Amino acid sequence: MIRPAFRPAPGFLKLAVSVMVGLGIFATTACQMPGPVPQSQSSETSPSSQGSTVITSEFSTLDAAGVDRIRTDKQARLDMGSGTLQKSAVRVSGDSYGPEINTQGSGKINLTIVGPSGEISGQTDRIRFKTTDARPDFTEVTYFLTADSLDGLSTLIRDGVEKYGIDSDDAERWIDSASKDPGSKSDYSLTSGTSTGLEVNYDLRFDGSKDQQVIIVHVSPAS
Repeated sequence: MIRPAFRPAPGFLKLAVSVMVGLGIFATTACQMPGPVPQSQSSETSPSSQGSTVITSEFSTLDAAGVDRIRTDKQARLDMGSGTLQKSAVRVSGDSYGPEINTQGSGKINLTIVGPSGEISGQTDRIRFKTTDARPDFTEVTYFLTADSLDGLSTLIRDGVEKYGIDSDDAERWIDSASKDPGSKSDYSLTSGTSTGLEVNYDLRFDGSKDQQVIIVHVSPAS
């Protein structure tokens, strides 16, 4: 005997369809729920991606972040070991004239310039750079040394003679002349020294009537 095919009641079909539709909506919604944000997509920017808080070299840079660090830390170390200071090495553009770093009133910077055969160092509150917008390097780094007396100025001069090879006879002649007339004024450029592999020039600004005496130090590639 042939049994008749099973035919579900109409109400059962409606219920089954409703359950299947509901399950489909739930599955679609679950797939669209956001998961945890991957670390690389976090809204917080890591210090390395900012490019201003990671120290990758012992030498200073002259971009905005580097200059801020110099002003804050009062430390600057420039690499002229190749004989020049390249703009690309200090993170400034090829047409840049470089910054002027001035910390007058907030303390002096411990500056070191590494040359091919020695180092130039001093405490200063002003550092300047000389170049053109067409050069890939700086033709000169200038900084200022100060002394409170002629004796203090003479000590700085003799220090430059010993460390950088500035002409001793020229230096002693100037010191002797100024000592004989301590109230005089004198603008005098001593014969440069090159013992560090760079040319170091002491440009003296002496005025016996003032409390502070100045040496403008010019550091440039040796000719």
